[in-house]
Amino acid sequence: MMHTRKIRLMMASAALLTLTGPAFALDGADLMKKLDAATNANGTSITYDKAEVDGDKVTVTGVKLKVASQPGDAVDLNIGDLTFEGVEETEGGGYYAETVSFPDVNVSQDEGAISVKDILLSGLTIPANATGGTINDIILYESASTGPIAVSSKGKEVFSLESTEANLARQENDAGFDFDATASGIKADLSSVEDAKTKEAIEKLGLTTIDGALTMKGSWEVESGNVALEEYALDFKNVGRLNFALDISGYTLAFVKSMQEAMKAAEANPNKEEANQAMGLAMMGLMQQLTFNSAEIRFDDASITKKALDYAGSQQGVTGEQMAQSLKGLVPIMMAQLNVPELQNQVSAAVNAYLDGPKSLTISAAPEKPVPFPMIMGAAMGAPNTIPSVLGVKVTAND
Repeated sequence: MMHTRKIRLMMASAALLTLTGPAFALDGADLMKKLDAATNANGTSITYDKAEVDGDKVTVTGVKLKVASQPGDAVDLNIGDLTFEGVEETEGGGYYAETVSFPDVNVSQDEGAISVKDILLSGLTIPANATGGTINDIILYESASTGPIAVSSKGKEVFSLESTEANLARQENDAGFDFDATASGIKADLSSVEDAKTKEAIEKLGLTTIDGALTMKGSWEVESGNVALEEYALDFKNVGRLNFALDISGYTLAFVKSMQEAMKAAEANPNKEEANQAMGLAMMGLMQQLTFNSAEIRFDDASITKKALDYAGSQQGVTGEQMAQSLKGLVPIMMAQLNVPELQNQVSAAVNAYLDGPKSLTISAAPEKPVPFPMIMGAAMGAPNTIPSVLGVKVTAND
């Protein structure tokens, strides 16, 4: 009797292991199928040779991307091998990977070459159903980064980056996302410019080599579709900092889905001209759903203005100060043609203050109430001189 019970227990244990085993085994082919479906929504398709699983690691070889650059046209990218680590299947059939490592990029064509090192994605979430309409049906990552990026021409490095990083964080209760990005150690060598006049200007302005960084920060609220781009700035030594900010509403998941469908329809149309026209009309229609809240462009000078005035003046046979005085007289004449008296006075006062002591120049648009895009488009077509008042445009200097 005891012997029989032991046999039954062993059989039951074996059956249990047989049933539970596949639940812990990852399916590399299914992961790539769902990754392809998720990226396909943005006009990208993925092919590969094979996907091998080793515990929670998935190695995919021969990965190729086909990216739609415009309707009827696509770019093929040979990625190589991808390594997904810390992979687990999520509830509902999606996947999460702690990291995704890419091979270094080294591409040469004609006399140019580009290299990108240490490409890494962290916290990648692949949805089970990319056709759904919730935040959980979007492909997401927690961070993306690269090491050095270099571009060369005729054997000489003309552009480089030390590193890039982008971060995406879910807000509480999945209300939306906060995002930020940086590109540090941006360097460009303009000494190889061949046009004599352009080369002279570059040298006089002290722009033979430029060194700076790019920063970006913002948020997206899913339900209202509010996109608040607080900062998108380029900051270069001995030049200045140019920052762009924008706040709009209506960029919802439904809006994104409609835009993706319009892109797919255009991509499927073999007639490129017809596809571009259809895409343009679709975008015009979608723009009707957006609302303008505010925008701002600001430049903080770091000595480039005086250099530019001195150079422009030298071309006219005058000093930089004389050139500044000439511009002060020219601006009101140019603004008068736009028939916007209030804005004309603002611009003239701001330009005068800036040229007298260059510190900052700001153009902002902050209407009292959000303005639907159709109203802006109507004003642009019917009465363009009313746009500054519709958007609450202001121009200030050195504030």
